[in-house]
Amino acid sequence: MTAPAGTRPVAAAPARHRRRTAVVLSGAAVALVLAALAGVWVGALPLPPGAVLATLLDRALAPLGVDVPGGLEGTGAAVLLQLRLPRVVLAALVGGGLAVSGAAYQGVFRNPLADPYLLGAAAGAGLGATLVIAYAPGTSLGPVGVVPLAAFAGALAGVGAALALGTAAGGSSSATLLLAGVAVASFLAAAQTLVQQQDSDDLRQVYGWLLGQLGRARWTDVVLVLPYLGAACLVLLLCGRALDVLAVGDDEARSLGVHPGRLRLLVVAAASLATAAAVAVSGLIGFVGLVVPHVVRRLVGGSYARVLPAALLAGGAFLVLADLVARVVLAPAELPIGVVTAFVGAPFFAGLLWSGRRR
Repeated sequence: MTAPAGTRPVAAAPARHRRRTAVVLSGAAVALVLAALAGVWVGALPLPPGAVLATLLDRALAPLGVDVPGGLEGTGAAVLLQLRLPRVVLAALVGGGLAVSGAAYQGVFRNPLADPYLLGAAAGAGLGATLVIAYAPGTSLGPVGVVPLAAFAGALAGVGAALALGTAAGGSSSATLLLAGVAVASFLAAAQTLVQQQDSDDLRQVYGWLLGQLGRARWTDVVLVLPYLGAACLVLLLCGRALDVLAVGDDEARSLGVHPGRLRLLVVAAASLATAAAVAVSGLIGFVGLVVPHVVRRLVGGSYARVLPAALLAGGAFLVLADLVARVVLAPAELPIGVVTAFVGAPFFAGLLWSGRRR
């Protein structure tokens, strides 16, 4: 029995999408691995690629009692395991978290220009870090330090205030949440400026943190953010299909069994938690959550079930490469990583505006 005319292209379309998505996800995973290897190979002290791989394999297989010869020793091993590897891992975590948060924000607010700092996370983190730098310099709270914890708390407080204001003002609609986020971010930014003007001696350190930095990355930072980023990204990935339903409209989503208000609050909370964790250890790194989701969407289509996992991998690869450029372009000095992402993101943003105007 033959299929009716016209059914073959319809049936073949999902298969093509699945193959294309599999190719993009595989390519993003390979790009992340290659970027990570480049990040640990290249630096002020060049490390032999073969010896790096042998050292990593030896550490990975040590619990099984397998000894891999030819690894690094002494200074080389210390540079790899205590300096470069935690920096690369942290860059991948932060980049993936910011990218998947940006994609989720764009889906919730149905706005292709939404980014992870939309609801006051950046302003809250900036105020928290500025308060500690200005009024408690040199304070240490365990191996992590108090500045990342203050930035994390400030980011969560900023997002919480925006969500509370938006909910009290008009429910959980995207327009209300956006306006609440703008209001809270403006207030927190003004408070940060006031603190900076009262204590101008620490302006250099504050601005260095605000421009983004991974130069002091340690394994303690990875341990600090991994639970929050892992939980938040898992929630966002599980919400991918629900975001696809939400894209057709609130009324249609309700008819399909999706509660728009609850879904919107859940996704915003998870994306804001990921953003707060990333900002706490890296400072403010712009454009990752804007550029990467747009590039991924062009490759895999508009379905958030496909965009979110691809953005997670591609965002990690992008920030690892950006950090590598920040380390080597002015060696032995380092550029703030936020400067590198801005050099990439600002022209990309301008191109989005121009193409949107032409359409």
